[in-house]
Amino acid sequence: MSDDESAGADETDTEEERESVDLEAIRETLAAFESDVEGLEADLEAAETEDDLDVVEADLEAFRDEFDEVEIPEPPETDDEDEEDEEDEEPTPEEQLQERYDDIDSDVSDLESELEDQRGPYGEDVVSEIESASGTITGTRWTEEGNAELIEAVDDFLETFNDLLGSDVTRSAEGEDVPAQLETTLETAADAVEAAALDADDDAETIAGLLECCDDLQSDVDDATEWTDLEVREQMRREGFYDVLDHVKDFPPEWHALKVHEKRGNVEMILLALETFDSDFMEEHCLEALERMGPEEAIDPMLQKANRRDTAAMSILGKIGVDDDEVVETLLDYVDSNPNLQQPAFRALGEIGAEAAVQPIANQLVDDNADVRSRAARALGLIGDTRAIDPLADVLADDEEDRVRASAAWALNQIGTADALEIVADYSDDRAYLVQAEAEKASLEPAA
Repeated sequence: MSDDESAGADETDTEEERESVDLEAIRETLAAFESDVEGLEADLEAAETEDDLDVVEADLEAFRDEFDEVEIPEPPETDDEDEEDEEDEEPTPEEQLQERYDDIDSDVSDLESELEDQRGPYGEDVVSEIESASGTITGTRWTEEGNAELIEAVDDFLETFNDLLGSDVTRSAEGEDVPAQLETTLETAADAVEAAALDADDDAETIAGLLECCDDLQSDVDDATEWTDLEVREQMRREGFYDVLDHVKDFPPEWHALKVHEKRGNVEMILLALETFDSDFMEEHCLEALERMGPEEAIDPMLQKANRRDTAAMSILGKIGVDDDEVVETLLDYVDSNPNLQQPAFRALGEIGAEAAVQPIANQLVDDNADVRSRAARALGLIGDTRAIDPLADVLADDEEDRVRASAAWALNQIGTADALEIVADYSDDRAYLVQAEAEKASLEPAA
């Protein structure tokens, strides 16, 4: 063997020997960690107080910091032709070490979870449970029976709660309704727990009792009669929806009742029917009633529906006619939409007289669709803003569709200023009869 070959062999032997030593060192390190884990398990099992758990937690964190520094070398690369036989081969030393490392990591993660499970419970947990029950009470619609059941549940809770905590919390009478009163009561109870500054070790028995008491409260709240537990007609009967009926003239009876409520101006009953009846028939008639009435009380529910692309709701907002920023912004979202949504949005914005809509609607006067141009012109006329005079005059002069020009002439007459009327009056001999009619009207109309 040549000197070079001998030197190469020696170098290879040295590298293999060094790798073997490194792997053996890692094995010894992992063995030490395994022993440490056993010690941590014993310490956690023996821990009785929060202070004991704090010590175990600190030891676990120190263990983690050191353990995370361990690096397992990658196994040697194999030739492609040997890959098919990999499943049948014994794991390499590196793979064995990685598996051992993963097992230790899993055991430590379990210890960390067990540590958290052994902590507490704390006074904060009691406060959280009280707040949860209070949220259920205020976030649910209850029947009269349900309100009575809630009062009984909170009274039972307070009796046990005060015995355990040594407090004197009583049910509050503050609030417009039962849920609001009980919310105030439970807020006082939560404050009392916080003020008691319960210790997880010294007051463990009290905390456990309070949590059991909270569980009973939540269970009683869950059992109370909710509004949704009733059948729809029973809900509406209890709300007095059918009280207006001496007899049933139309079928179904709710339709007859709806007509009476509309006649009497009972908007809240119509909105209740719209919300409650799961019926396309009743929804259609409720919306038609609201459109005829145009009540401001319907703005919020109609806004919600309009935001879901409901064209009937858009029309109702127009009939209500309140120039509210949120209403106008909602309708403006549909000004540059498809014609089916544009039409009710244009009309509603016009009926509202929304000055903020003038430019967005005027932009539609050059749309390719003649119907869109015509509706835009009429909407501008309804709004009546003088800024629309010039673009409407351009439409009247240049649009190829006579019906669009007629809409522009009508809109200018609606604006009604001297300038607007003068523009229309000049078209008395127009080719389109409808434009001539608007010109004649303009010549007779006194300027606004």
